Amino acid sequence: MGFDNRKRIHNRPAGERGVPTIDIVCKYWKAGRCTSNPCRYRHSELPQSSSNIGIQQPSDQRNFAGSYSFQRRKQNTYNRAPPSNWGRDHDQGGAVNGKTICKYWMDNKCSFGESCKFLHQWLAGDDFTMLTQLAGHEKEKVITGIALPMGSDKLYSGSKDGTVRVWDCQTGQCAAVISLGSEVGCVISEGPWVFVGIKNCVKAWNTQTNSELSLGGPSGQVYALVVGNEMLFAGTQDGSILVWKFVATTNGFEPAAALKGHSASVVTLVVGANRLYSGSMDNTIRVWGLETLQCIYTLTDHTSVVMSVLCWDQYLFSCSLDKTIKVWALTENGKLEVIYNREEEHGLLALSGMHDAQGKPVLICSCNDNTVHLYDLPLFKERGKIYAKEEIRAIQTAPGGLFFTGDGNGDLKVWKWTEQSPPAAATIHQ
Repeated sequence: MGFDNRKRIHNRPAGERGVPTIDIVCKYWKAGRCTSNPCRYRHSELPQSSSNIGIQQPSDQRNFAGSYSFQRRKQNTYNRAPPSNWGRDHDQGGAVNGKTICKYWMDNKCSFGESCKFLHQWLAGDDFTMLTQLAGHEKEKVITGIALPMGSDKLYSGSKDGTVRVWDCQTGQCAAVISLGSEVGCVISEGPWVFVGIKNCVKAWNTQTNSELSLGGPSGQVYALVVGNEMLFAGTQDGSILVWKFVATTNGFEPAAALKGHSASVVTLVVGANRLYSGSMDNTIRVWGLETLQCIYTLTDHTSVVMSVLCWDQYLFSCSLDKTIKVWALTENGKLEVIYNREEEHGLLALSGMHDAQGKPVLICSCNDNTVHLYDLPLFKERGKIYAKEEIRAIQTAPGGLFFTGDGNGDLKVWKWTEQSPPAAATIHQ
């Protein structure tokens, strides 16, 4: 297969055990007789709308720095467009043009063959292709995280089947299976480290020294992980964010803090511009200072679970089961506000982003109708769509125009942009 990795990548986990993907209270749960595990509906009452608390001017009013998931150097950023340009191409069709996948073909039951008017492939769009599918995780168990450690030729994927699988990037074959005895909530990598969130614990593996650590302290499932300012942050089921500080002398981690404020599970984290952003099942985004570990803002614009947050250039992106993608920026008065709100037909589960083969920024977002949309930014022109048998919960980008998706059927797929490479002067340097 021959895919490779040369830099760190952050994944954006969403929708694990206990996190609904349809924001309706389960009537069977209310009656005390729900037998679905996991259940797609909410096993808690809808939270009451909360007010903005603790809003104050940030001491650092610089533009948001680009997240590692999008860019590595300033010259790689796209031209900053005024808010009026956001979503200018909304609902103009783009590359998909109303095509949809044949549900009978998905189950190998279509009798029309090439004469079928529906798609007999997992994507709609001409600018990217599926390279391969990596089979091994248990069927009907959600893949919850994908990571590529720096300097490694291995890809790591975690699943609710209780395992992390290690894949050889050259052959596409499974090189190892690590059984953890607990459902995997998320997987990320930072430098040579791979971090895995499970129930009541974070596992840490150093791929260069082959050392393994177990970081205790979380209460319940760990749904989200991110690294910033030499610290590891873990979003947990009880609504807290645990912090560990890296200790170079021991090549290990020691507990540093526990950030309190969310009233429900923290399911997504991202770091940008010396800030930590956390999204929660309490429908809010909290903004924390990395130096003080204090909450600076509480953003309450979403009306349902905030499933994924993402930094790109000076912007913060967020998506929710309320069927919206919001683009945030610092305004002239120094406050973080929504400058563009995009409404989708379905609830959103995960966000990621990358540049295509010509250096154009593309937003990748998955929905709870088992699809993934790829949008040009800032116009939100649709470049393509990916289909799956179940909801895609994990999206991961990589150098060389590669990206990965993992879904609720246990399918891990590898995709690649196929457009012609740009001239040397326009090449993005990873």
